[in-house]
Order: sequence, then C-alpha cells, then structure tokens
Amino acid sequence: MSLPIDPAEIDPEEYGEEQTTLEMDHEAAVEHVRETFTDAGFGIPVEFSPSELLNEKVDADRDPYYVLGACNPEMADRALDETPRIGGLFPCNVIVWEEEPGVQQVYHVSIMRIARLLGMAPDNEAWADIVADTGELVDEAFGNL
Repeated sequence: MSLPIDPAEIDPEEYGEEQTTLEMDHEAAVEHVRETFTDAGFGIPVEFSPSELLNEKVDADRDPYYVLGACNPEMADRALDETPRIGGLFPCNVIVWEEEPGVQQVYHVSIMRIARLLGMAPDNEAWADIVADTGELVDEAFGNL
C-alpha cells in the first residue's frame, strides 16, 4: 500500500511534534511529566506502561516506556463541538521512554493538528483557535520540563 503523501515532506511543526530529553530515572521522569502537564492545565485520565504489559504478556524485554493520556477538558469540549470524530484520537498522549539508564525521552504530537491534516477536523477559525490554544498549553508544559 502506498501512502497518498510522503510523510518525510511534512514539517514536524505541521503536526505539532514536541520532544525533549530529561536526565533522571524513568519513574522520576514520568512523575515530573505528569506534574508539569497537570500544572499546565491538563488532566491525566489514562496512563499505562506498554513495556510492562509487553514484558509480561510476550516476554518482550522492553526498556521502560510509559504513556500519559493528557486531556484539557475545555479544549476537548470545544473540539467535540467542531467534530465528534476527534474523540477517535483522544486523549493527547505524552510518551516517556528510557533511551538509556538516567536518560528519558519525552514526546508528543498534536492530535488537533493531525486531525486537521487528515481532514477529520474543519478548516475554520474555531479549529484554528483550538489548535493555537492547545499549542500554548503544550508549549507551557514542555517549557517547564
């Protein structure tokens, strides 16, 4: 199956890619990211460790990898008013994985920007405002990591 676009041609800024490196142990990094995103206005209604699950279920021997499902209720409500399909991308995930002991990578992409790129969200001023507002919250959080 060929893709209708070349993903390498899309600027990561268009889909809201954010990442940073933290020099601390994995558990401390997960807690720090959780607190920082909470302070920026996100709740964390969902979180889990794919690495623990895979290590248990299929003996994968994976390094620590954790998903924090972040959600700002006001932004989610506004987004759902514009398109109920956005719920298929909820929540906004923030990933923390261990690159090596004491070094954690934190990664996020904007579901609001991705929804627009995929044609799931309208190309209107209300959606542009949602993208801008959620972007400010994520920028605040990453700025404080």
